[in-house]
Amino acid sequence: MRRECFFLELPPPVEAMAAWPHVVIVGGGFAGVKAALALAGEPVRVTLIDKRNFSLFQPLLYQVASGLVSESDVATPLRHLLERATNVQVLLGEVTDLDPQGREVVFNDKCYRYDHLILAAGSGSSYFGHEEWRPQAPPMKILEHADEIRRRLLSAFEEAEQTPDQERRRFLQTVVVIGGGPSGCELAGSLSELSQHSIRRFFRQVDPAHSRIVLVDPGDRVLRAMDPSLSAAAEGYLRSRGVELLLGGRVLAIEPGKVSISVKGPEGSEPQQHVIEAATVCWTAGVRASHLGKLLAERSGCTVDRGGRVVVEPDFSIPGHPEIRVVGDLCSYSHTADGKPLPGMAGPAVQMGGWVARDILAKVQGWEHGAFRWLDLGSMAVIGPLFAVADLRGLKVAGKLGWLLWGVAHLGFMPAMENRFTLLIKWLWSIGMGERSSLLITGRPNQHMDVEVGLESFEALSLAPREPQDSSPAA
Repeated sequence: MRRECFFLELPPPVEAMAAWPHVVIVGGGFAGVKAALALAGEPVRVTLIDKRNFSLFQPLLYQVASGLVSESDVATPLRHLLERATNVQVLLGEVTDLDPQGREVVFNDKCYRYDHLILAAGSGSSYFGHEEWRPQAPPMKILEHADEIRRRLLSAFEEAEQTPDQERRRFLQTVVVIGGGPSGCELAGSLSELSQHSIRRFFRQVDPAHSRIVLVDPGDRVLRAMDPSLSAAAEGYLRSRGVELLLGGRVLAIEPGKVSISVKGPEGSEPQQHVIEAATVCWTAGVRASHLGKLLAERSGCTVDRGGRVVVEPDFSIPGHPEIRVVGDLCSYSHTADGKPLPGMAGPAVQMGGWVARDILAKVQGWEHGAFRWLDLGSMAVIGPLFAVADLRGLKVAGKLGWLLWGVAHLGFMPAMENRFTLLIKWLWSIGMGERSSLLITGRPNQHMDVEVGLESFEALSLAPREPQDSSPAA
């Protein structure tokens, strides 16, 4: 049974808004921000709730981890993004409970009513049942994770600068990246560039030849969601930059300074066991939906898939609750031409958030709104300086042109103009001068690993349904 909470009553800034429908958006990522911007200036009162006061551009976290850009380049304060939207307010807090029947969310130990609810809480990292690996192999989902990877990597280089033992140096200069999707390939390529060129410029005792970047993936190729020709191009580039690829490799154990991997052998042979000693291990292999999906299922009876994503109707609502919409990485939307769920990427999330906002307006104002149709813009990944692969609706591009398309697309998705300018300048500076602007070691060891992404403290507790309340009239 939910503990007692006080109601949060906030009068609207303008008296006329008191009669407007109240739309609560949970999550300030791609989908949530797009929904809020689409509702800006409309006759609805909007509240955006997030546990962070900024919107994070997750696709570029690997550049923070590798020192290419700083935290402020990939994060924009939510109040800055919505400062001109007078009907939108931003509240800082984490939603810890939902009451679909009473149309309430609970955050900061307070209940908050809504007329329409948009859940856009995103996703976190999955270790496939091995949460004990998390402290040894940081994921890359929030700024603190990227900071921790950068701190571990640069601290290892600093120790290598003072270490006369060559074997110890090799260990300190070895990095293992687990997961061969876009994030893993991008991180491995960027770390290879850092360890080969930046070390040569800035360190005097560290030999770049001792650096080793190992990319591990259980599949037979990297970037399996892309066309095989683009996977081959990415693999060729990574190998040319000295990145070792362990394809068909499954992680058996991760211990301090050591990763045990089982790698497929030739057909009919036993898998080969590999043990890699590395000072830095990074995890980009698994994704799980926000815990709010499981919580919503407990409270409403809706269905979640194996990844914890909420199975939604064609209008992104859940059965029996048309006022609740679930978008972004938190939803499983299979109402597509091929019946496959939409991928958890920025493009679909932005389209979902905008469509749901317009659909709510259509219902509030009584006009017809067309069905959701996803425009597949394709996928892309940058593997190194001036090299990227892109699959744009059948147009397959690799190399400098791919990098140019990647840069234009990412700058276009960046919500704030200031971030677009700073990113473009830093990218061009890095390409022209070969320097990285954010090689800072900050924070205490492992302090960033204690930061909760969302509802971790509740995961161990059973989310038991609430006890039914007595609705009989008082005597």
